[in-house]
Amino acid sequence: MSIITPGDDDGTRQFCQEICQYEHHKVRMIHEYFQDDLLYIVENLDPISLLSELKSRNIPDLEKYLSLENDRKTLSRTLLQDIFTRGREAVIALWVSLYVLQKNHGFPALDAVLRELRHTGDNLVGQILLDKLGHNLPPELTDVQNCHKKHLYEKTEKLLENKPPRCNQEEESFPLSTRYVNLIIVSTDQFRERSENELIETGVRHEEYIKETQNKLQRISPNKMFRWCPRSRLVPHMVMVSGVPGVGKTTLMQKFVYDWVRGVLYQRFSFVFFFKFRELNRLDEVSLETMILQQYPHLGQQLGNILQDPEKLLFIFDGLDESNHTMDFTSHHLCSNPRQPQHCGQIVVSLMRKSLLNGCSVLMTSRPTRLASIDCTVFQRIVEITGFFPEERQTYFEHFFSDPELAEKAFTYVKQNDTLYTFCYLPSYCWIICTVLSRSFQTSSDQPASLLPKTVTQLFAIFVANILSNHSLDKSDAQKILQSIGWMAQYGVMNHRIIFDDRDLGSFHVDNKSKLLSSFVIESEEPVTYSFLHLTVQEFFSALVHYVDYSPEKLQESLNKAKSYPDGRGEMFLRFLCGLSDGSTRSILTGYLDKQIVQASIDVITWLKNFSSEKQKECRDHEEHLLNTFFYLFESRNKPLVQESLQSYRRLNLSHVHMSALNCTVLSFIIETCTNIEALSLNECSLSPEGLEKLEPALHNLQDLSLESNDLPDTSCTQLASVIRNNSSLKTLHLSHNRLSGPHFSDLVDALSSPDCRIETLHLNNNNLQETSCTQLASVIRNNSSLKTIDLSDNRLSGPHFRDLVDALSSPDCRIETLQLGGNNLPNTSCTQLASVIRNNTSLEILVLSGNRLSGPHLRDLVDALSSPDCKLKQINLMGNKLSEEEEEEIRKVEIDKPSLMIFYRAHRMLNFLKR
Repeated sequence: MSIITPGDDDGTRQFCQEICQYEHHKVRMIHEYFQDDLLYIVENLDPISLLSELKSRNIPDLEKYLSLENDRKTLSRTLLQDIFTRGREAVIALWVSLYVLQKNHGFPALDAVLRELRHTGDNLVGQILLDKLGHNLPPELTDVQNCHKKHLYEKTEKLLENKPPRCNQEEESFPLSTRYVNLIIVSTDQFRERSENELIETGVRHEEYIKETQNKLQRISPNKMFRWCPRSRLVPHMVMVSGVPGVGKTTLMQKFVYDWVRGVLYQRFSFVFFFKFRELNRLDEVSLETMILQQYPHLGQQLGNILQDPEKLLFIFDGLDESNHTMDFTSHHLCSNPRQPQHCGQIVVSLMRKSLLNGCSVLMTSRPTRLASIDCTVFQRIVEITGFFPEERQTYFEHFFSDPELAEKAFTYVKQNDTLYTFCYLPSYCWIICTVLSRSFQTSSDQPASLLPKTVTQLFAIFVANILSNHSLDKSDAQKILQSIGWMAQYGVMNHRIIFDDRDLGSFHVDNKSKLLSSFVIESEEPVTYSFLHLTVQEFFSALVHYVDYSPEKLQESLNKAKSYPDGRGEMFLRFLCGLSDGSTRSILTGYLDKQIVQASIDVITWLKNFSSEKQKECRDHEEHLLNTFFYLFESRNKPLVQESLQSYRRLNLSHVHMSALNCTVLSFIIETCTNIEALSLNECSLSPEGLEKLEPALHNLQDLSLESNDLPDTSCTQLASVIRNNSSLKTLHLSHNRLSGPHFSDLVDALSSPDCRIETLHLNNNNLQETSCTQLASVIRNNSSLKTIDLSDNRLSGPHFRDLVDALSSPDCRIETLQLGGNNLPNTSCTQLASVIRNNTSLEILVLSGNRLSGPHLRDLVDALSSPDCKLKQINLMGNKLSEEEEEEIRKVEIDKPSLMIFYRAHRMLNFLKR
């Protein structure tokens, strides 16, 4: 088999030689090692390009894979398995093909794999064997290692979850192997840009991550944490895992240890030590040996021997954000003796800085906000858990519900509710949502829709109500507990506290013996600390307490505080507070709330009115800041309030604000409620087709709609067509800089061609429209008598079908006044056709032909048409057509003869015109 082709360059030939030097069994071993990476890479590459490369390298019978083009997962799995079965030459041909594709197209995940393969060389094979087989240890260390693994297995084999509220409140455990769902982990530094509430920030950006992981971000699996890193160009020893609360950092660490214990992950580490920072908070001065033995006493007399080989050790520290210890990763006050007592934080820093057990590895987790405040250069690899992608979300539901039909029913409901579905990227949110829906759907097969959550506030209200109804406590007693934990929750939210101790419980009169408390708060081991099930549970209680224990003074103080924090810590608190102002939402918790609940609601509504008014004054030129206000109004479900708060708005400009599907749902509610809004701009918003679908029903009253630079595909034309058909008020439509060329473009054309269409200004520039689109555009011009301005610049309209467009524009019935055809690569022969438009179209006043190829003999036809008395043009732009001096002289004569016609053919003349 000839793997190299005549067209291969020297770099490709050299890469092929490098791969060919590996023996047969090593090629197979390397292929298996990169199996998961290759599956992901092939799944996201253009299959046609890959198959063409393989065919050129004499891999036969590839046609069968073309039928799998729409099922990339199956194509990837089948193709790789077949190539592996064909043997060494086929595997090498695959690697060479991937190398060529990487050079031509660039794909971060593939680049990382190729770099690792080339930089590690023969050492890679040795590392694969070491991670599979581990080190040879003396008998006494082998015995203690087995004991250690047994201990960790018992600690990690079960995944603990709180029992759903329909049952008793004891914890329930599940085998980790059957309950765990893979999380998406990417290599990124995004945490450095975060200042808002972490959950909101990640939630609304999650769709972006889905796109970015295909193009910009390197996807990391747990078995790649300590593999060669292309960014730092070494095998990392210090790794940081970042992630928002509830995204699964601790569970991932548990799975990491569980897989190491079972021998399926990183056997290069002979011993793994797993610590949680919240449990280390009780330690002050302690030696490293003492710290280890307090948690792992079975290591006993062998610990000294174990620490003799630091390169065989891995330390895992979970929850840096929960640590009370001072840790300066740039400090020079380090320790080197594992037996010398030091401050706990200093021990951790010394491990990281290699002064203590130089050669060991450290894996640490933290929330992004903590990382943004420290020097992270000590970490050689930084990864972020982005949570669940759509497939993983559905898998979680299937794992949670034992009944497949119930799982499908619950997931379908959530998927139809953008508010809930967006937050399903968090495993902890999935648990809460599944818990609520399991109760709702199993209560009755004919469950009223009103009892199912529609907003995040309603979700948590039902969650709390279900737990309360499961207890036999008197409602007044339950109210006291809600009151005490509510004030503690608010104190925590306002002061960035998520960990509480017995002193905190005492300060807020929280009864730590109450069974109800254990339904909302998790109690840790010694030293005893408490935290809410999830940060958002804490934020919900911080808002709920103002309806449970109403105080106008406390409420006003909390409102003022929450809106003043620039880091967004009060954002969810305010959303919940506004959500609970809705009577139907509050009714879920009837019997547990304050007698003055109505007054509390009035106070919140009054604040929201004033807040909206303030934002209108502050953000007239930066209306993207109103998006938070929209969320408050959305959660309130108060349409009269929405109308009153936004009655002065005629235009909304949210350009450059990321519009996730959830944001679009909220905006749709606002626009649908406020019929006074006439214009909407959503330019450069990363607007997806799904987001547009959410907006579409609300756009029927707009007169001006701008959706430029959103990379919308041609499938979006179906939604855009629906907007046009259902909106007889729409006068201006901006769709520039998208990708609307394609089979669905005809849907848009049909709507624009309708006699009912009232659009006067249409921008379709830079949409990669082909010359075959000219026939469709001609139909729009012939049938739409309202159209006055059309911008078709920067497309690809040059070709034989351009004649169809010209014929429509030349019709005496054509009402086009401004026509832009710049940057369409129109050749000189087009001048004759354009001359026909100038002579016959009595409505045309402005014609833009800049950036084409109109220089040449046929320009005379255009000049003659401009000189003709039939020409009604007031302005024509011919800049960027590389006109000769003689051609410019001819045009100058026309300008002199017709002073009413402004002709732009040189840049300085345009500048002079603009200066007037």
